[in-house]
Parts: sequence; C-alpha cells; structure tokens
Amino acid sequence: MASNPVPPDAGARPSPGMILERLARGATRAARITHTEHLPPRIGSHADWPEQIRPEVIDAIRSAGIDRPWAHQARTSEHAVRGESVVVATGTASGKSLAYLAPVLSTLLDGSEAPNGRGATALYLAPTKALAADQRRAVRELATPLGTAVRPAVYDGDTPVEEREWVRQYANYVLTNPDMLHSGILPSHPRWSSFLRALRYVVIDECHSYRGVFGSHVAQIVRRLRRICARYGSDPVFLLASATAAEPGPAATRLTGLPVVEITQDTSPRGELVFALWEPPLTELHGEQGAPVRRTATAETADLLTDLAVQGVRSVAFVRSRRGAELIALIAQERLAEVDRSLPGRVAAYRGGYLPEERRALERALHNGDLLGLAATTALELGVDVSGLDAVVIAGYPGTRASLWQQAGRAGRSGQGALAVLVARDDPLDTYLVHHPEALFDQPVESTVLDPDNPYVLAPHLCAAASEIPLTEGDFALFGTAAAGLMPQLEAAGLLRRRARAWHWTRRERAADLADIRGQGGSPVQVVEAGTGRLLGTVDAAAAHTTVHDGAVHLHQGRSYVVKQLDLDDDVALVEEASPPYSTTARDTTAISVLETDTEIPWGDARLCFGSVEVTNQVVSFLRRKLITGEVLGETKLDLPPRTLRTRAVWWTVTEDQLDAARVNPEQLGGALHAAEHASIGMLPLFATCDRWDIGGVSVPLHPDTLLPTVFVYDGHPGGAGFAERAFHTAADWLTATRDAIAACECEAGCPSCIQSPKCGNGNDPLHKRGAVRLLGELLRGAPKEA
Repeated sequence: MASNPVPPDAGARPSPGMILERLARGATRAARITHTEHLPPRIGSHADWPEQIRPEVIDAIRSAGIDRPWAHQARTSEHAVRGESVVVATGTASGKSLAYLAPVLSTLLDGSEAPNGRGATALYLAPTKALAADQRRAVRELATPLGTAVRPAVYDGDTPVEEREWVRQYANYVLTNPDMLHSGILPSHPRWSSFLRALRYVVIDECHSYRGVFGSHVAQIVRRLRRICARYGSDPVFLLASATAAEPGPAATRLTGLPVVEITQDTSPRGELVFALWEPPLTELHGEQGAPVRRTATAETADLLTDLAVQGVRSVAFVRSRRGAELIALIAQERLAEVDRSLPGRVAAYRGGYLPEERRALERALHNGDLLGLAATTALELGVDVSGLDAVVIAGYPGTRASLWQQAGRAGRSGQGALAVLVARDDPLDTYLVHHPEALFDQPVESTVLDPDNPYVLAPHLCAAASEIPLTEGDFALFGTAAAGLMPQLEAAGLLRRRARAWHWTRRERAADLADIRGQGGSPVQVVEAGTGRLLGTVDAAAAHTTVHDGAVHLHQGRSYVVKQLDLDDDVALVEEASPPYSTTARDTTAISVLETDTEIPWGDARLCFGSVEVTNQVVSFLRRKLITGEVLGETKLDLPPRTLRTRAVWWTVTEDQLDAARVNPEQLGGALHAAEHASIGMLPLFATCDRWDIGGVSVPLHPDTLLPTVFVYDGHPGGAGFAERAFHTAADWLTATRDAIAACECEAGCPSCIQSPKCGNGNDPLHKRGAVRLLGELLRGAPKEA
C-alpha cells in the first residue's frame, strides 16, 4: 500500500497509465498484472435533430448544455419520429437517454396542445426502481422549460396509494418496471384506459438486462401490453436502449415481438481507457483436498481501493455481493486510518437495501469529491449517472462482457481518461480470462438469451392475458407458436374455459399471481427476526434451501443474522442478529434423468445431445468459511427434503474405446468426468449470458439412461432459460476453452482456479485434473467443424 498520501483532488488528474503504475509498484504487485489493454480516445461526430423534433425541445436540450446531438442520437430520434421501433446499443455514457427523450418530449408537447382529450402519453420501463427514479429526475430537469406539458411520475410498489390515482389520470410520462406493469397496470387496464388509448411510445431502458427466465417473462408482458393497447386503438412505438450488445436488433425483436431497427455505431467522444487484468497471488493456505488457495478478490480489491484513495483517485469497486461490498469498504477504511485519519470517512459502501435518500447522498458525495471511493454492488451498475470517476476496480468477472463494459464505463464518463482493473477470483473462468485477454477484448459482447416460448413462462401469461381480455385464436400469433398447444393443457387444469370463440379465466384469484417473474416458483419464504417478529424480507422458494437453511448466515441492510429455523410448512425462516466471523455455503447432491432427447450429434464415437431432463436435488450440508480468506472452518449436516426440477440440458457421452484412447482408467473416470463438469460450468458464462449459479451439472461414470459415461449441464430454471441450448450450439468452442483453462492452470492436481467448484455437493471429490484434460481432448477430436 502507498505510504505517502497524495492530497486528494490536488492539481491535474493523473493519467490512467500513471494511476496503474502507482498501483503496480513493487515486485510482487507488478507480477499480478497479466495483461494491459489500451483503448485509444475517440472523437465525437455530430448531426442535426430531425425536423419533426419541436424547437422548444431543442431549446430545452440546449439549455442543458447540449448544442447538437451525436450522430447516433439523431439517427435514433429519426427512426422514432417516423414511427419505427428502434434500439440504440452504444457504450456507457454515450447519451442513449437523450436519443429517446427528444422524440418522446416532442410528442408529449404536441399532445399537450390537443384541443380535446388527454393528449399523447409515454411509458418508461426500467429493470430497477432506482433507475426509474433517476430517470424521472433527469426528465424533470430537462423538461423544466416546457412547463406543465411534460408530467413525469413514477408508478411502482413504493408509490403511495393517494398518489396513484393522480398518476393514472394526469401523468403523461409514467416510469415503472416490468413487475408493476405485470401485476398492477395490465390487470387494471380499464382504470388506465385513457393513458393506454393515447400511448405513443414505450421506452425499454437497459434492455440487455432482460435475459434468461426474467427476460422471457418480460417479453410476454410486453406482448400483453401490445394486445391491450390494440384493444384501445393505440399502436405504440418501442424505443429500446442497451449497453453495447451483440445483435441488439434481433434481441429487441425477441423481446417485443416487433421488427426493430438497430443503431450500434457509437459517435460520442471517449477518453483513453487503460484496462488491466489482475490475478491475486497464491497464499500459503490450502483448501479442499489440499489445493492451493489464492488471495481472495475481496481482499485484493480492498487493497486497490485503499491505494486509489491514498492517491486521491475517485474510484468505484464493483463486487457481486452485499456482504462483499461492506467488507471491502470496511477493510479499506481500516487501512486508510493507518495512513491518514482524514481518509477513512471518504470511502463507503453502496448497495441495494439502503434507503433511496442514503443512496442519493452517496452518489452526490462521490460526484462532488467528498467521497473518493465506493465499494458497490451492481446497484450502481445501471442507471445512476455518476460522472467524474477516474478508476473502476471489478472484483471478479461479473458474468457477462456486457456487464464488464457497463461497470468499466462508469469511469471516464465526462470524456476524460480512465482506468479499469479486473481482479480475478479463484475460479476457472476468471483464471482463464486473465490469461486469455483476447476472450474479453477481441470478442463482441454476448447475445441476449431469452425464450418467450418456454411453456413454464408462456402458460401463466396466457392465463393473465385471458383474465384481462378473453383470448381468441387470433391472439395466438402475438404470443408465439407454442400458445395454441398450451390451451388444451390450461383447460384440463381448470385454469381457462372456452366459451364460444374465446377462452376465459375461471378462478377468483388474480391470474397475474401465477407468474413470479423474478423468482423460480413457489411461495416466497419470509425472513423474520425471531425476537421481535419483524419481517426483514423474503427469499425465493427455490433459493430457500441453499440460502436460509438452519445455521445459514443471512445479510440484511448491513447487518448479519443467523438462521435459527427454516419452517417449510409455513414458509418462514426465523433469524437472530449475530456477527459470526464466517460465511456459509450450502452443499447438495443431484441426480438427473433424461425425459426427451431433442437433438443428438455424433462427435466421432461420442454423442452431443440436447433435450429435456428432470433434476432431483437435495441440500445435505453447509460449509463455514472465513470471511476474508475463504478458508473452510467446518461442515454441518442438514435434513431437508429433495426438490425436483424439469428443465433443459446439454450432455455428452464417451465410449470405452475413447476412454482407452484418453488413458483414463476406471479409477480415474469419476474424477475426470467430475472435473470436466465443474470446469465446463465455470466456462459457460463466456458463451451464454448467464452466471455459473444459473446452471448446474451432473457427471456419472455409467448413467442409467445413456448407459455410458455422461456429463450433463442444465439450466437451473423450470422449463429452461436458453443457457444449455446456447452451450449445445457453441459446444466445440465452449469445451475447447474448458480444456485449455484446465491445462493452463499452474496447480498440480486441481484448485478453485480450474476444476474445483464453490457449490460442489460432494466436497470436490473425486477430481482428476490430468484425466479431465485428456478426456476432453479425446472428445474434441471427434467434434465436427460446424459444431
């Protein structure tokens, strides 16, 4: 750590290269940088607003300090005013908001002059409440010169009841989220009739975040919205905004069901970006099966945040968990106190769970320089306009290149140069990435994976649609090709009833409650403080066994609790406040059976398959790990019932001859398959828009359905989420990267950087590193070139 603090904010800002050079001082520090990427600055390119944009709106934009738009902003607006749905997919801080706000505000201004009626309206959808609130402030500031012509209002679960009627009757720019649209607005559409009848634009912000099962639900919610709008005679134009994404047009079409023009050329200026890949060193500690353990990304990030604060560099450290954010801030504060007692108060944590006014205060403090550093969860990744940052430290690969660039883009947002540092966690994917920088810097960001035809997603939305307006055969084309086939099942289940030419919802309860769009089914488990009866929050039913089992450490709003009892009958977890010096990780066992094989491809004698499976999972124990080092302190048994999941999977089999060719004997086979399974799960986020916690795996030396050694990788969501299908279609590249990642690791017999998994239900035993490399090599020898 730097010993002589630089006075914060003294003089000119140091260059990104200079900041990195200071971080890397010392022989051991310099060796941790595995690669440095330099992205040159870019000059901006202007254009003129389309003629249809009202001059009053252009004047308001000029009043905000923007004389002319960037070319991509003007092109986006041009498509919008022509009535064409459009997605603008350009980099962070490229002005996407203004690209859609200009036509929206112009149309609202036109509507305000209508002699009769309410005038035009617009709807804004954000994945988070914080983003909607931030956008309302931005709209209010921009539209101030327009007077009462633009009336923005947030409508979400936090909107007071007494304000909701005003929003319905008078707001013409309503900002909400998919949850409220699904459960509040669409089921009550008669009360929103005047708003929906006048709806001209629907803005879908941060649309790359609508992926997997959640994205599939949102796609069906959008179709329900379009259907209701058509009933009221409106046909809104959809304006979508995203961080740079692969194939944003097709992704936006899957989300909306409409043809969407894509704008991908970023014409805004950008300062120099220096991007360093950083691998923490090995420690003297040993983990499971005696494997070497690297220093944690949490501890390493805390050191870097400390040094950046000492340099007077405004920084954000992104970390995946709330506990991690608190820990990094706490460690940095303690170490800063050793250097300069005025510095600890200039570093803080930022995460979900804070009150909105607390988050706004932190954002202001970081923006004006009162704070030098934040340790933040992804709550700061989307939507909060924090400019003036010099550096970003990312504690562990965030799961997708889209998120990586979203986080890195938080620095340098005023056009100045910036530094980004990715600190590798001790797992296969992070290890691979810091040694294969081309996988980050020479590849486009991921395609957004979602499947609106997933029957587990589609069925409840058909019920919700029927409860809003009875369904007819003419609606099937809107909801997708699978809709017609589901209707007999919904009738047989007593959910829908056909009368004449339409299907009606038959039950008293709300049909919208059938779809838990962010969860995984089942009633949520309430987390209750045992001593007071106070409700702290809820946990999705599917996650309860692994997160709030007896003895689990549960974090809520900066405080730690220990679960005393998980009552599955009443869906309640009773907790008591405590501060144990450890975290907990659940262990489970998994069995899998093949229900249907959709596709099978020969890879020589091996077979690559994709289809439907049933997974039976049971949480059997949990580990206690030291907070900073991750060292295992002990294991405790649990007695929880098994759970079943019908989902989609990719799997591959090998023959006895291939095992002989790979020199994998029967004693090594279980460990080789297990190691290949772990590493392939760890590598899949590089090829599918997922997190390793979204997917699961099973490896069996002799599976009863295939009668061969088999490795399965499956989606951890009912009905599938598109991840396994993506793995199937990229299998050759995916499994090649898996083999290379294992082979390149410097450990002797396997470690968390290659074949050990943090969620293994068998204690990472057995594992055979060399056998996995040879087995994958033999498998890939038979892979067709087009696979």
